Amino acid sequence: MASRTIVAGIDSSTQSCKIVRVDAETGQILSSSSAPHPDSTAVHPDRWWEAFQAAGGADLGDIEAVSVSAQQHGMVALDADDAPVFDALLWNDVRSAPQAQRLRDELGAQVWADEIGIVPVPSFTITKLAWLAENHPDLADRVSKVMLPHDWLTWQILGRAGYPTTDRSDASGTGYYSVCDEAYRLDLLEWAFGRSPDLPTVIGPSATAGTTPSGMLVGPGCGDNAGAALGLALRPGEVAVSIGTSGTVFTSTDTKISDPSGAIAGFADATGRQLPLLATINGARVLGSTADLLDVSLEKFDALASAGPVDAGGLTLVPYLDGERTPNLPHASGSLVGLTRAAMKPENVARASVLGLLCLLADAMDKLRARNIEAQRIVLVGGGSRSRSLQAAAADIFQAEVVIPEPGEYVALGAARQAAWALSKADEPPAWERRTERTISPSSSSVDWSAAVRGRFGEARERLYGI
Repeated sequence: MASRTIVAGIDSSTQSCKIVRVDAETGQILSSSSAPHPDSTAVHPDRWWEAFQAAGGADLGDIEAVSVSAQQHGMVALDADDAPVFDALLWNDVRSAPQAQRLRDELGAQVWADEIGIVPVPSFTITKLAWLAENHPDLADRVSKVMLPHDWLTWQILGRAGYPTTDRSDASGTGYYSVCDEAYRLDLLEWAFGRSPDLPTVIGPSATAGTTPSGMLVGPGCGDNAGAALGLALRPGEVAVSIGTSGTVFTSTDTKISDPSGAIAGFADATGRQLPLLATINGARVLGSTADLLDVSLEKFDALASAGPVDAGGLTLVPYLDGERTPNLPHASGSLVGLTRAAMKPENVARASVLGLLCLLADAMDKLRARNIEAQRIVLVGGGSRSRSLQAAAADIFQAEVVIPEPGEYVALGAARQAAWALSKADEPPAWERRTERTISPSSSSVDWSAAVRGRFGEARERLYGI
């Protein structure tokens, strides 16, 4: 019997490092392990390496190829000795909001959208570098290299041998890489930061970043959403909605999008195509925080959210609990609107939490549809998607068929698929079957109540924030 070829995919996310071992031919996950990251918006990169080791990164002897997918946008600024000059600022660190506003105002949103593909918000690396230059000029002067989380971890796995690399999917989220030109815009980096530090070399979707001393091939890696798209093998007409720490709405397409509003980020994907994406800062934690407020477990919360009236008894939660990115309201807070004595019941609060999160994501979906991107089927993933009450309401709020894949680490699986692709040297990534747990269609009665819920949400948002 021929021995199987095993590849590994790594998901170095905001919350943890996950490693999956996968059969390179079939895509079958053979094992999965994880270790936590600190709960912070600013983290020393060594914590990522420690989590990688704790998750089994020190024992990859049976692996022929590995690839890293990681949280996007983070600022890893290293000095001449390759030590961080400051903790890595993660995507959800909003301290660079003033710098993002300045970059938007001085260059103009249309120029950013047309020439770069994205309009600066605090998540993007260029704004964080501008913050460092303005607030800690002594530290900024020491910066020799700037990397992203997946670049840094890939480089660590290679023993820091050779020159750091990145891929176009992750580079496209920095603010100084042009998706239109497929090249860095060093002029913008110099303008925002004052000079241009060394940047990783951008390599192709199935290229090799290097080989470890043991002979393990290391793939190019990618941003987490590009990894998820690759792991889900999105088909035409499908849009992924991922509910993790953040919420994301994205698809893989050949269409390049220029959106001066900044709502749609014109990212690149991990296959050579495009990945138009909308991201929300608020995701599954909306549900968890509401469960904490009600002093119940997540299981009890889910039961409560399923027990009350479908419209939450008139309650509307605008869930900007940690500020928000879509819409761009970094200093916003959450609001519970429509409180009456009759409505103040635990099941209504729980249901309003589920509906508020879905309305936030449905607003993002509408922006994709307005750009003639088909959303006939929603592929719902992420930890928050395991909520049965959310699953049941999603098809009605989105007014589209919702597919629930079998539970899995799809970002890590996408990284493994990329590793198998790099190992095979084929023209296309391997065709791995996506396994579906259930499919939900909109209910016949959904149009009226879901339209009313979304209308209340839009009215509350406009009344609170004027948008």
